[in-house]
Amino acid sequence: MDKKISILGAGESGTGSALLAKAKGYTVFVSDQGEISPKYKTVLEEYGIAFEEGKHSEEEILSSDLVIKSPGIPDKAYIVRKLVEHNIPVISEIEFAAKYTQAKLVAITGSNGKTTTTLFTYHLLKEMGLNVGLAGNVGKSFAWQVWADDKDYYVLELSSFQLDGMYTVKPVVVILLNITPDHLDRYDYKLQNYVDSKFRIAQNVDENSFFVVYTDDPIVSNEMTVRDFDTNVLTLSLKNASATGAHSNSSLINLNNGDEKITLPVELLPLKGKHNLVNMMAGFVAASCLGLDAHKFVEKASTFKNAAHRLEKVRILHEVTYINDSKATNVDSVYYALDAMDRQIIWIAGGVDKGNDYSAIHDLVKEKVKALICLGTDNSKLHDFFGNTIELMVDASSMKEAIEKAKAIAHSGDVVLLSPACASFDLFKNYEDRGDQFKTLVSELV
Repeated sequence: MDKKISILGAGESGTGSALLAKAKGYTVFVSDQGEISPKYKTVLEEYGIAFEEGKHSEEEILSSDLVIKSPGIPDKAYIVRKLVEHNIPVISEIEFAAKYTQAKLVAITGSNGKTTTTLFTYHLLKEMGLNVGLAGNVGKSFAWQVWADDKDYYVLELSSFQLDGMYTVKPVVVILLNITPDHLDRYDYKLQNYVDSKFRIAQNVDENSFFVVYTDDPIVSNEMTVRDFDTNVLTLSLKNASATGAHSNSSLINLNNGDEKITLPVELLPLKGKHNLVNMMAGFVAASCLGLDAHKFVEKASTFKNAAHRLEKVRILHEVTYINDSKATNVDSVYYALDAMDRQIIWIAGGVDKGNDYSAIHDLVKEKVKALICLGTDNSKLHDFFGNTIELMVDASSMKEAIEKAKAIAHSGDVVLLSPACASFDLFKNYEDRGDQFKTLVSELV
């Protein structure tokens, strides 16, 4: 093979793509407009892969037969527009890697909950004995795993940006959880463009695959009425007992396992909250589609622990529970967090507002939040919206101050919940730094 691949972006996915492309006989060139992390640069040097950083050399890249683009690079970027003008195919890492594995793929997307669902599904399949990899937005690069240690199955978390560069990938199970407005700056501020992007996950489903979809979500439900799918559509619902995949009330998950109906007790499952019932139902239906023994699902699922910074119980001190939900950077995520709590909440929120509309959580806040600690450099929007709803509101300019104030306010039985609804960049490096500071400081309380 004497074909050239250029790879835009030298992070986890780009470096993995480079390794796989080199192994498959391509001439490979990696280009990153920023600095390349030393750990990835070392790998590229070790395998003799040409690269550049701090620029995109147009002539070099436009001499390619194929380009693999990092999902973080928008289609409007100059170099991408030039590639389109020259009719050079631009694809994602997922599209490229899928060509070189015979593994069965479980693909998951949604505006909220996709990471938890992906991790839960991966855990369940692994505990059930499958040789399975975790990739996409989480885990190691898909391409890297196909190159280094190919699996029989992969569970892939897919963002809309990754889906935009996918054309021929045909998962055996596709899961669409929900759609709420997000990343609209990448979609000409048109919700339908974003919706169309999310539905790309099911573009290649056929009679041999399964499309698992949460039909309580209004946007998803409406879209399903105007689209036809030549596949096995399995619905998830908390409202409709006739859902074809799984239905749940607050105490049981009713799973349609082929011709058999399986009942799974919610109290024995590892995740709490209505949104997590949906996430777990999706994982159970996926495992059932793969022919696994549903009678073992509860036992195998029970050892699952969610990723850090997602409704992560940190500590109980003086009968007050401290929960780190730093990953909740939008209002929808906070809705799920508040809804999952059955006690009075001291809510720590704030940061860099992303155009938030807090009306969706107004009723939950009024019902459950006894105090709001505003953690940010500009808390005016929180004060303006909740000033007449929450009796006690205070400001904090550091995590230490926020926790000290929360501890002073909390009484036995309360929950101190960090669920910011905002980006973190005013006071922290990122949401992980924010969550880590919360956990460290809470662990030091006496």
